[in-house]
Amino acid sequence: MAPADRQRWSALGLLALVLGLGYLVFVHPAFTEPLRALDARIAQLQQRDVRMRALLAQQPQVRQRLAQLQASGADAGFLPEATTELATAALIQRLQQVIEQVSPGSRGCAITNRAPITGEPPPDRYRQVGINVRLRCGNAETVAVLHALESGRPYLFVDALSITAQRYFAIPGNQLPQEGGLDVSFNLYGYLRPAAAEGGDGG
Repeated sequence: MAPADRQRWSALGLLALVLGLGYLVFVHPAFTEPLRALDARIAQLQQRDVRMRALLAQQPQVRQRLAQLQASGADAGFLPEATTELATAALIQRLQQVIEQVSPGSRGCAITNRAPITGEPPPDRYRQVGINVRLRCGNAETVAVLHALESGRPYLFVDALSITAQRYFAIPGNQLPQEGGLDVSFNLYGYLRPAAAEGGDGG
């Protein structure tokens, strides 16, 4: 190959190298990557649009189901009492029923204290009614009581749960102390219907 041809090919190779480096340094960061990111963003928005359209298409079915639930008494999850005082008494009665069901005669679980939760409740459309509870129970009875309270209707909720293991604990009516067991305290609460909370609070 003639020297002139070698110089020409060397110059072309050097030019290609310079153009490649220029593309990597200037063009790719400034144009190619932003365009790829934009394409990915567009694809993401298109997928989101598809999901939103699918949800909107289900709106008639959702409204129909909501109407069915309302017609079938779905508001039974609310406390049925008209005032805070009546609802508090009903909560205490419900607690006593659960204890009796789980531990007949209070042989394995007993209420040591229950008192209404007082104080101004936080502003909310639904008025919360609650009691503070303390129990002395065996391990299995504790689990059963908490499950029964939170799985029935009206809907009740357990909050601020504190459990302390005890080596021995006494059950009212049982002269011999029980080995093991738990000292359990928690807040038990439910909600009044909005109409009841607004028109018949009484407290």
